[in-house]
Amino acid sequence: MLNVVRSFRPLVFALTLATVGCHAQPPAGGKLSPELERRVEILIRSKTNLPPSYDIVIGQRTHSDVPGYDEITVLFSAEGKTSKPMTFLLSTDGKTLAQFSKFDISKDPKSLVSEAGRPARGGPANAPVVIVGFDDLECPFCARMHAQLFPALLDRYKDQVRIVYRDFPLDQHPWAIRAAVDANCLAAQSEPGYWNLVDHIHEHLADIGGTEKTLAKANEMLDTLTRDEGKRQKVNEQALNQCIEKQDDTAVKASIREGSELGVDATPALFINGERIDGAVPIEYVYRMIDRALIAAGQTPPPPVAVPAAPQNAVPAPGGSTPPAKPAGGK
Repeated sequence: MLNVVRSFRPLVFALTLATVGCHAQPPAGGKLSPELERRVEILIRSKTNLPPSYDIVIGQRTHSDVPGYDEITVLFSAEGKTSKPMTFLLSTDGKTLAQFSKFDISKDPKSLVSEAGRPARGGPANAPVVIVGFDDLECPFCARMHAQLFPALLDRYKDQVRIVYRDFPLDQHPWAIRAAVDANCLAAQSEPGYWNLVDHIHEHLADIGGTEKTLAKANEMLDTLTRDEGKRQKVNEQALNQCIEKQDDTAVKASIREGSELGVDATPALFINGERIDGAVPIEYVYRMIDRALIAAGQTPPPPVAVPAAPQNAVPAPGGSTPPAKPAGGK
Protein backbone atom coordinates (compact mmCIF):
# COMPACT_ATOMS: atom_id res chain seq x y z
CA MET A 1 0.00 0.00 0.00
CA LEU A 2 1.13 3.54 -0.73
CA ASN A 3 4.21 2.46 -2.65
CA VAL A 4 5.10 6.01 -3.54
CA VAL A 5 5.42 6.82 0.13
CA ARG A 6 7.43 3.68 0.89
CA SER A 7 10.11 4.74 -1.58
CA PHE A 8 10.46 7.98 0.33
CA ARG A 9 11.08 6.46 3.77
CA PRO A 10 14.76 5.46 3.40
CA LEU A 11 15.86 8.91 2.29
CA VAL A 12 18.14 10.91 4.55
CA PHE A 13 17.88 14.58 3.77
CA ALA A 14 17.85 18.11 5.09
CA LEU A 15 15.57 20.40 3.14
CA THR A 16 15.62 24.17 3.42
CA LEU A 17 12.16 25.72 3.14
CA ALA A 18 11.53 28.97 1.34
CA THR A 19 11.79 31.79 3.86
CA VAL A 20 10.03 34.58 2.00
CA GLY A 21 7.31 35.97 4.24
CA CYS A 22 8.36 33.68 7.12
CA HIS A 23 6.64 34.56 10.36
CA ALA A 24 7.45 33.81 13.98
CA GLN A 25 6.59 30.20 14.71
CA PRO A 26 4.47 28.84 17.56
CA PRO A 27 6.25 26.90 20.31
CA ALA A 28 6.44 23.13 20.24
CA GLY A 29 3.01 21.66 20.86
CA GLY A 30 1.21 24.11 18.56
CA LYS A 31 -0.34 23.63 15.18
CA LEU A 32 1.60 24.83 12.16
CA SER A 33 0.35 27.97 10.53
CA PRO A 34 -1.54 27.35 7.26
CA GLU A 35 1.31 29.01 5.35
CA LEU A 36 4.04 26.86 6.92
CA GLU A 37 1.93 23.75 6.61
CA ARG A 38 1.50 24.45 2.90
CA ARG A 39 5.25 24.95 2.39
CA VAL A 40 5.97 21.64 4.15
CA GLU A 41 3.36 19.85 2.04
CA ILE A 42 4.57 21.29 -1.26
CA LEU A 43 8.16 20.39 -0.51
CA ILE A 44 7.26 16.80 0.43
CA ARG A 45 5.13 16.42 -2.69
CA SER A 46 7.92 17.72 -4.90
CA LYS A 47 10.53 15.43 -3.37
CA THR A 48 8.37 12.31 -3.58
CA ASN A 49 6.55 12.99 -6.85
CA LEU A 50 3.38 12.25 -4.89
CA PRO A 51 0.31 11.93 -7.15
CA PRO A 52 -2.41 14.54 -6.65
CA SER A 53 -4.79 11.79 -5.47
CA TYR A 54 -2.75 11.41 -2.27
CA ASP A 55 -3.70 13.53 0.71
CA ILE A 56 -1.13 14.71 3.26
CA VAL A 57 -2.05 15.37 6.88
CA ILE A 58 0.56 17.20 8.95
CA GLY A 59 0.40 16.90 12.72
CA GLN A 60 1.30 19.36 15.46
CA ARG A 61 4.82 20.28 16.51
CA THR A 62 6.13 18.31 19.46
CA HIS A 63 9.44 18.49 21.31
CA SER A 64 12.35 16.44 19.94
CA ASP A 65 15.67 15.50 21.49
CA VAL A 66 17.53 17.18 18.61
CA PRO A 67 18.56 20.71 19.63
CA GLY A 68 16.96 23.40 17.48
CA TYR A 69 14.29 21.10 16.02
CA ASP A 70 10.75 20.03 16.82
CA GLU A 71 9.05 16.90 15.52
CA ILE A 72 6.06 16.73 13.21
CA THR A 73 4.28 13.61 11.99
CA VAL A 74 3.02 13.24 8.45
CA LEU A 75 0.33 10.85 7.21
CA PHE A 76 -0.32 9.95 3.59
CA SER A 77 -3.70 8.65 2.49
CA ALA A 78 -5.33 7.53 -0.73
CA GLU A 79 -8.37 5.44 -1.64
CA GLY A 80 -9.42 5.23 1.99
CA LYS A 81 -6.08 3.81 3.15
CA THR A 82 -3.60 5.62 5.36
CA SER A 83 0.15 5.12 5.75
CA LYS A 84 1.93 4.69 9.04
CA PRO A 85 3.06 8.01 10.55
CA MET A 86 6.37 9.36 9.30
CA THR A 87 8.38 11.61 11.58
CA PHE A 88 10.13 14.74 10.33
CA LEU A 89 12.17 17.37 12.12
CA LEU A 90 11.20 21.00 11.68
CA SER A 91 13.63 23.66 12.83
CA THR A 92 12.32 25.97 15.50
CA ASP A 93 12.73 28.93 13.13
CA GLY A 94 10.60 27.16 10.52
CA LYS A 95 13.28 27.29 7.83
CA THR A 96 14.49 23.69 7.63
CA LEU A 97 12.76 20.32 7.34
CA ALA A 98 14.85 17.23 7.97
CA GLN A 99 14.47 13.48 8.17
CA PHE A 100 17.04 10.98 9.28
CA SER A 101 17.35 7.60 10.97
CA LYS A 102 18.53 7.46 14.55
CA PHE A 103 20.20 4.33 15.89
CA ASP A 104 21.05 3.38 19.44
CA ILE A 105 24.77 2.59 19.76
CA SER A 106 24.88 2.82 23.53
CA LYS A 107 25.16 -0.96 23.90
CA ASP A 108 28.33 -2.90 23.20
CA PRO A 109 27.55 -4.97 20.06
CA LYS A 110 29.32 -7.86 21.77
CA SER A 111 26.47 -8.00 24.29
CA LEU A 112 23.73 -8.12 21.67
CA VAL A 113 24.38 -11.79 20.82
CA SER A 114 24.14 -13.81 24.00
CA GLU A 115 26.62 -16.50 24.92
CA ALA A 116 25.09 -17.04 28.35
CA GLY A 117 24.93 -20.63 29.52
CA ARG A 118 26.61 -22.05 26.43
CA PRO A 119 29.71 -24.28 26.26
CA ALA A 120 32.78 -22.43 25.06
CA ARG A 121 36.22 -23.27 23.77
CA GLY A 122 39.32 -21.18 23.32
CA GLY A 123 39.85 -18.16 25.55
CA PRO A 124 38.47 -17.49 29.03
CA ALA A 125 35.14 -15.82 29.85
CA ASN A 126 36.81 -12.39 29.69
CA ALA A 127 38.45 -13.00 26.30
CA PRO A 128 38.45 -9.75 24.28
CA VAL A 129 36.76 -11.38 21.27
CA VAL A 130 33.76 -13.69 21.44
CA ILE A 131 32.68 -15.53 18.30
CA VAL A 132 29.10 -16.79 18.46
CA GLY A 133 28.19 -19.23 15.73
CA PHE A 134 24.62 -20.27 14.97
CA ASP A 135 25.11 -23.91 14.08
CA ASP A 136 23.13 -26.79 12.60
CA LEU A 137 24.71 -30.18 13.26
CA GLU A 138 23.19 -31.60 10.07
CA CYS A 139 24.43 -28.73 7.89
CA PRO A 140 27.28 -29.65 5.51
CA PHE A 141 28.46 -26.04 5.25
CA CYS A 142 28.62 -25.87 9.05
CA ALA A 143 30.71 -29.04 9.08
CA ARG A 144 33.17 -27.58 6.57
CA MET A 145 33.52 -24.33 8.46
CA HIS A 146 33.84 -26.18 11.76
CA ALA A 147 36.72 -28.21 10.33
CA GLN A 148 38.55 -25.39 8.53
CA LEU A 149 37.92 -22.07 10.24
CA PHE A 150 37.90 -22.62 13.97
CA PRO A 151 41.18 -24.57 14.24
CA ALA A 152 42.86 -21.78 12.26
CA LEU A 153 41.41 -19.09 14.53
CA LEU A 154 42.39 -20.86 17.75
CA ASP A 155 45.88 -21.46 16.38
CA ARG A 156 46.32 -17.80 15.43
CA TYR A 157 44.60 -16.03 18.32
CA LYS A 158 45.00 -18.51 21.20
CA ASP A 159 43.24 -17.15 24.31
CA GLN A 160 42.24 -13.89 22.59
CA VAL A 161 39.14 -15.51 21.12
CA ARG A 162 36.35 -17.46 22.76
CA ILE A 163 34.07 -19.59 20.57
CA VAL A 164 30.47 -20.37 21.44
CA TYR A 165 27.84 -22.26 19.46
CA ARG A 166 24.12 -21.44 19.51
CA ASP A 167 21.57 -23.90 18.13
CA PHE A 168 19.86 -23.10 14.83
CA PRO A 169 18.67 -26.41 13.32
CA LEU A 170 16.88 -25.90 10.02
CA ASP A 171 13.51 -27.38 9.14
CA GLN A 172 14.88 -29.27 6.13
CA HIS A 173 17.29 -31.24 8.33
CA PRO A 174 15.24 -34.02 9.98
CA TRP A 175 17.63 -35.04 12.76
CA ALA A 176 19.22 -31.65 13.49
CA ILE A 177 16.98 -30.83 16.46
CA ARG A 178 17.64 -34.19 18.11
CA ALA A 179 21.37 -33.71 17.64
CA ALA A 180 21.14 -30.29 19.29
CA VAL A 181 19.08 -31.63 22.20
CA ASP A 182 21.46 -34.57 22.76
CA ALA A 183 24.51 -32.29 22.65
CA ASN A 184 22.88 -29.95 25.16
CA CYS A 185 22.07 -32.89 27.46
CA LEU A 186 25.77 -33.67 27.51
CA ALA A 187 26.77 -30.01 27.85
CA ALA A 188 24.75 -29.79 31.06
CA GLN A 189 27.36 -32.04 32.69
CA SER A 190 30.50 -31.71 30.57
CA GLU A 191 31.71 -28.91 28.29
CA PRO A 192 34.57 -31.04 26.91
CA GLY A 193 32.05 -33.80 26.22
CA TYR A 194 29.83 -31.35 24.33
CA TRP A 195 32.66 -30.23 22.08
CA ASN A 196 33.88 -33.79 21.50
CA LEU A 197 30.37 -34.77 20.41
CA VAL A 198 29.97 -31.70 18.17
CA ASP A 199 33.39 -32.36 16.62
CA HIS A 200 32.47 -35.99 15.95
CA ILE A 201 29.04 -35.24 14.44
CA HIS A 202 30.41 -32.57 12.13
CA GLU A 203 33.36 -34.76 11.11
CA HIS A 204 31.20 -37.85 10.47
CA LEU A 205 28.13 -36.11 9.08
CA ALA A 206 27.84 -38.49 6.13
CA ASP A 207 27.77 -41.52 8.45
CA ILE A 208 24.80 -40.42 10.56
CA GLY A 209 21.82 -42.58 9.66
CA GLY A 210 23.96 -45.51 8.63
CA THR A 211 23.51 -47.20 5.31
CA GLU A 212 19.74 -47.01 5.72
CA LYS A 213 19.76 -43.19 5.96
CA THR A 214 16.53 -43.27 7.94
CA LEU A 215 15.52 -40.81 10.62
CA ALA A 216 15.06 -43.62 13.13
CA LYS A 217 18.59 -44.89 12.54
CA ALA A 218 20.02 -41.37 12.73
CA ASN A 219 18.30 -40.76 16.06
CA GLU A 220 19.55 -44.08 17.40
CA MET A 221 23.13 -43.29 16.37
CA LEU A 222 23.00 -39.79 17.89
CA ASP A 223 21.73 -41.14 21.21
CA THR A 224 24.44 -43.81 21.24
CA LEU A 225 27.19 -41.31 20.43
CA THR A 226 25.97 -39.05 23.24
CA ARG A 227 25.85 -41.87 25.79
CA ASP A 228 29.30 -43.15 24.77
CA GLU A 229 30.81 -39.68 25.15
CA GLY A 230 29.05 -39.33 28.50
CA LYS A 231 30.73 -42.51 29.71
CA ARG A 232 34.13 -41.21 28.61
CA GLN A 233 33.48 -38.01 30.56
CA LYS A 234 32.21 -39.98 33.59
CA VAL A 235 28.96 -38.00 33.78
CA ASN A 236 25.87 -39.07 35.70
CA GLU A 237 24.55 -41.62 33.22
CA GLN A 238 21.07 -41.78 34.72
CA ALA A 239 20.60 -38.02 34.39
CA LEU A 240 22.00 -38.09 30.87
CA ASN A 241 19.69 -40.93 29.81
CA GLN A 242 16.66 -39.16 31.26
CA CYS A 243 17.55 -36.01 29.36
CA ILE A 244 18.02 -37.91 26.10
CA GLU A 245 14.72 -39.74 26.51
CA LYS A 246 12.81 -36.57 27.37
CA GLN A 247 13.98 -34.72 24.24
CA ASP A 248 13.00 -31.32 25.60
CA ASP A 249 13.63 -28.93 22.71
CA THR A 250 12.52 -25.77 24.57
CA ALA A 251 16.03 -24.28 24.77
CA VAL A 252 16.74 -25.16 21.14
CA LYS A 253 13.61 -23.42 19.91
CA ALA A 254 14.41 -20.39 22.08
CA SER A 255 17.83 -20.22 20.41
CA ILE A 256 16.18 -20.39 16.99
CA ARG A 257 13.89 -17.49 17.91
CA GLU A 258 16.80 -15.39 19.14
CA GLY A 259 18.76 -16.11 15.99
CA SER A 260 15.78 -15.15 13.84
CA GLU A 261 15.42 -11.87 15.74
CA LEU A 262 19.07 -11.17 14.90
CA GLY A 263 18.37 -11.77 11.21
CA VAL A 264 19.72 -15.31 10.98
CA ASP A 265 17.86 -17.35 8.37
CA ALA A 266 20.53 -19.83 7.29
CA THR A 267 23.56 -21.59 8.69
CA PRO A 268 26.30 -21.13 9.55
CA ALA A 269 26.06 -17.55 10.77
CA LEU A 270 28.86 -15.93 12.76
CA PHE A 271 28.90 -12.91 15.06
CA ILE A 272 32.36 -11.57 15.97
CA ASN A 273 31.86 -9.31 18.98
CA GLY A 274 28.44 -8.66 17.52
CA GLU A 275 29.59 -8.05 13.92
CA ARG A 276 27.93 -10.48 11.55
CA ILE A 277 29.52 -12.38 8.68
CA ASP A 278 27.29 -13.21 5.72
CA GLY A 279 28.20 -15.35 2.77
CA ALA A 280 31.43 -17.10 1.88
CA VAL A 281 34.39 -14.85 2.63
CA PRO A 282 38.15 -15.42 2.50
CA ILE A 283 39.65 -16.17 5.89
CA GLU A 284 41.81 -13.05 5.75
CA TYR A 285 38.61 -11.00 5.99
CA VAL A 286 37.69 -12.89 9.15
CA TYR A 287 41.18 -12.12 10.47
CA ARG A 288 40.59 -8.42 9.73
CA MET A 289 37.29 -8.43 11.62
CA ILE A 290 38.88 -10.09 14.64
CA ASP A 291 41.88 -7.75 14.49
CA ARG A 292 39.56 -4.73 14.45
CA ALA A 293 37.66 -6.12 17.42
CA LEU A 294 40.91 -6.67 19.30
CA ILE A 295 42.11 -3.13 18.61
CA ALA A 296 38.75 -1.73 19.75
CA ALA A 297 39.19 -3.71 22.97
CA GLY A 298 42.66 -2.23 23.49
CA GLN A 299 44.44 -5.45 22.51
CA THR A 300 47.25 -6.06 20.02
CA PRO A 301 46.46 -8.52 17.20
CA PRO A 302 48.98 -11.26 16.39
CA PRO A 303 51.53 -10.60 13.61
CA PRO A 304 50.24 -11.11 10.08
CA VAL A 305 50.39 -14.64 8.70
CA ALA A 306 50.64 -16.00 5.20
CA VAL A 307 47.21 -16.95 3.92
CA PRO A 308 46.84 -20.13 1.82
CA ALA A 309 45.91 -19.68 -1.80
CA ALA A 310 42.29 -20.10 -2.85
CA PRO A 311 40.17 -22.17 -2.58
CA GLN A 312 41.53 -23.32 0.79
CA ASN A 313 41.31 -19.82 2.25
CA ALA A 314 37.58 -19.45 1.72
CA VAL A 315 35.35 -19.73 4.74
CA PRO A 316 32.53 -22.10 3.75
CA ALA A 317 29.40 -20.02 3.43
CA PRO A 318 28.70 -18.50 6.82
CA GLY A 319 25.21 -17.12 6.53
CA GLY A 320 24.71 -18.95 3.25
CA SER A 321 21.69 -21.12 2.60
CA THR A 322 22.13 -24.83 2.94
CA PRO A 323 20.61 -27.06 0.29
CA PRO A 324 17.50 -28.99 1.34
CA ALA A 325 18.31 -32.40 2.79
CA LYS A 326 16.90 -35.56 1.26
CA PRO A 327 13.79 -36.79 3.04
CA ALA A 328 14.31 -39.49 5.61
CA GLY A 329 14.55 -42.77 3.82
CA GLY A 330 15.13 -41.03 0.48
CA LYS A 331 17.54 -42.22 -2.15
